[in-house]
Amino acid sequence: MKLLDFVLLPLAAALVIIGAHVTLQHGVGASYPIFMFSVVLLIWFLYRKRKMEEKESQDENLKGKPRKNSKPKKTK
Repeated sequence: MKLLDFVLLPLAAALVIIGAHVTLQHGVGASYPIFMFSVVLLIWFLYRKRKMEEKESQDENLKGKPRKNSKPKKTK
């Protein structure tokens, strides 16, 4: 995982906590943008995670299958 992946999830969690504090102090209207930004960061984290898992599974599938251009080995 890259550094961005390690930062996105804690940042989203921190924004939820900040949003809860702002809600208690100023109301839901003032904290709405904070919560929405937190949700965007969470969705971005999940997207990057799923994309990385798909790439790893494709790499594993390619390693296990023989290439189309290679000829099978003859056994005696």
